[in-house]
Order: sequence, then C-alpha cells, then structure tokens
Amino acid sequence: MVARGLTKRFGDLVAVDHLHLRVRRAEVYGFLGPNGCGKSTTIRMLCGLLSPTEGTATVLGHDLPGQAEALKRQIGYMTQKFSLYADLSVAENLEFLATIYGLGRESAARRIRELYEQYRLGELRKQMAGTLSGGQRQRLALAAAVMHKPELLLLDEPTSAVDPQSRRDFWESLFQLADEGTTLLVSTHYMDEAERCHRLAILDRGRLVADGTPNELMAALPGMTLRVESQHPTRLMQTLRMQAHVLGVAQIGASLRVLTDRQSDAADWLRAVLNAAEVEAVIEAAEPNLEDVFVAVTRKQETGA
Repeated sequence: MVARGLTKRFGDLVAVDHLHLRVRRAEVYGFLGPNGCGKSTTIRMLCGLLSPTEGTATVLGHDLPGQAEALKRQIGYMTQKFSLYADLSVAENLEFLATIYGLGRESAARRIRELYEQYRLGELRKQMAGTLSGGQRQRLALAAAVMHKPELLLLDEPTSAVDPQSRRDFWESLFQLADEGTTLLVSTHYMDEAERCHRLAILDRGRLVADGTPNELMAALPGMTLRVESQHPTRLMQTLRMQAHVLGVAQIGASLRVLTDRQSDAADWLRAVLNAAEVEAVIEAAEPNLEDVFVAVTRKQETGA
C-alpha cells in the first residue's frame, strides 16, 4: 500500500494534509494520534469509502480513487462503533454476511465453523448480538470483518470500548491474522497498543509527524527523558512547565517524568535550574517511550521548529 500526498478537505477544514505512507504486506501498521487528528478520514480514503481532495493511493494493486469498487472485495473494515444487527443472533449475523459475500451454502457453513472456533463464538451462536458484552461484540465484529478472508484489514479504533483483557486477546488475534498473510492497518490513541505494531505513523492535525518502528521512533527522540524525585512533585511540576526547554511533564506516582529538548547535558541543565530555584531533587535519565515521542513531535509542529 502506498499513499502519495493524500489530502482531504471539508470546506476550510483540512482533515488530512498531504500524507505519504508505505505499508508492507502482512505487517501490523498503526495510526497513533488523538481524536480529530485524521486517522479515521485516512482509513476511509484508503478503503475507498471517501474520495481524497488531492493525492492518490495504490492499495492491493488498485489505484484510488478510480478503482475503489474493485478494492472493496479484497478488504475488511471494522469500525469503532458496533455495526452488526443487534436484533439478530450471532449465527444469523454471520450467515447473513456470508450471503452478502457470495459464499455458497457449504463454504459458508465451513467458514462460520472456523470463525466460531477462532473467535470463541460457538457457545454464543444463538445469543442476540445486542445482548453481548463489549469483548464479545468485538470478537463478533472481527469475525464478520474477516468472513471473506480479506488481504487487507482496516480497523478504526477497534478497542475503545473493551476491558484490558479483551484488548490483549484482540491483539493476539490480529497478530495471528498477520502471520497468515493479512495486512492490518489499525488506528488507536492507546500508547501501549501502538508499541505492539510492527510500524506506525503518528498523526497530528492531519499531518504525518513521525513514521517508523516503535524502537526507531524512540531511538530518534529529539530530546531526553528524565525522572525527577522530589518531596513536592505537584508544585515542582508547575515550575518545570514554565521552563523553555521542557516539552512535557507528567507525574507518575511520587516522581515526575520530564521530557526536554536538551540532549546529553539535560540532567546537568535541570540540576542547575533546580539549584537556582533552591529545590532539592534527585534527577536520573529515564528510558524513552512512545508517549515521549508523541509529545516531542507534536510540540515541534506547534512551534514550527
């Protein structure tokens, strides 16, 4: 999958701004960003549901937007909102979808049996979809999305309404699909989910601000992360936020996690700042994480640096 200058405007609003992407076959590629950053709009353009204002994309050999109709037969799409029929049973939903995808009676029965086993839906087959728990609905929605064994699966914030255990189980299912050759494009605003992806793009206000593997992005962090231990962390946090070289401060328990745009001299610089303010604190380097990367690259865009 390759996107070139993909742009979408809604009136004066630029939802996606000249996005360039390359997604490899059978990888789990993540879109990380806050609500409103353009993740959903990008996914809708890549699956042919929305025509771009500018730019093009080639997905599974089909050029978009011109060949969007042919592409739809090869992809699966799972939305954030449960979109199956609440007043039909699990079995009836899957049987209906098998008909929509043109599976014959024997092929449909065999495929539905496979999905029952793969997504632990067999005991739920007679239950109305509207009465399922969040995790059960999620498993049913994923089963529905892969009914026709798509080459590409697009998932728009699929875990936003489920518990942590269901999220872990869901990601195990995604990696199983990738191992079987399916390419997956997953949007999320959860940092722990983004860390699971083979590669990811960080979006902010419609723009691509970082792209790479999680380890590559953390290694290229434009700054340094420090852990600061103090007897008055909340008060110290307000002081640090006023410093020009501080990109972000977060309280983690009784300590502070401080992201600065300084490099090797970051700890010495911060000690000097706190000594001048007559504040006692223990300062040590901390391992960077994706949240640090996200704060750094989005802050960079804000300042135009």
